Amino acid sequence: MKDVSTMSQATMNDALRTAPASGLKQDSAVYRRRRLTNRLTMVASILTMAFGLFWLFWILITLLQHGLSGINWQVFTESTPPPGSAGGLANAIYGSLVMTGFGTLFGTPIGILAGIYLAEFGQRGWLAPATRFINDILLSAPSIVIGLFVYEVYVVSVGHFSGWAGSFALAILVIPVVVRTTENMLRLVPGSLREAAAALGAPQWKVTLTVTLRAAKAGVLTGILLAVARISGETAPLLFTALNNQFFNSNMNQPMANLPIVIFQFAMSPYEDWHQLAWAGSLLITFSVLALNIVARWMGGRKNQSN
Repeated sequence: MKDVSTMSQATMNDALRTAPASGLKQDSAVYRRRRLTNRLTMVASILTMAFGLFWLFWILITLLQHGLSGINWQVFTESTPPPGSAGGLANAIYGSLVMTGFGTLFGTPIGILAGIYLAEFGQRGWLAPATRFINDILLSAPSIVIGLFVYEVYVVSVGHFSGWAGSFALAILVIPVVVRTTENMLRLVPGSLREAAAALGAPQWKVTLTVTLRAAKAGVLTGILLAVARISGETAPLLFTALNNQFFNSNMNQPMANLPIVIFQFAMSPYEDWHQLAWAGSLLITFSVLALNIVARWMGGRKNQSN
């Protein structure tokens, strides 16, 4: 019996000595497998990012090569010319700026108010979920559908194309972007700020306007800039609403020139001088949208740092 107990004790000691070693080997194998998976994922991510950036830089370099030579003082001072004549894009630039400005002016207040309702007052009932559902549909709807809608509702009723119709179409595209951004930014505001203001006796509407909205101001402005960047290069809605105008026109109740339509028209033409103006207009739109996106990202980064 004593020999058996001695052998059992020796076996247990051997098992205890070998267990940590086998456990370390198993942990080491798991660690190597995870490290290999992490490296493969990192390499795939870097290659995917490089693939996307390659096309972006190719587009930018192509625009610079073809469009930079067409940028001159005439582009900003003269209207679109007939074939074979010198001219610029002044009427198209003016029309795009005006319609984008009015579209932002019309759509932004509606988007901010809807976002405030969804974030601050829409916790109960069916209206808030229905509004979010409709907003998601508008956010993903093709812009040509919005243009056809405004054409049927407004252009057909008044009997002519106009700058106002183009502004209304762009405003509809602005609304869902501002709604989504405003709601998300307001939800990021700590509830303690609302509670502190309510404890001081402030009504909910005043808490929302003077405390919550002010705290989310940078995020809301970022959403507005992203909305402006989206509508700056829209072609389809303006094709069915503002159409185009070869001459300089400041009357919003008449057809109005705009850069996207002019680029489309000039790029499809057989005239080399029109092609040059199309490249110049494409360069202006692309770098304007790029600048707006950079400013929006910068403002969003400042907000995150302040938080």
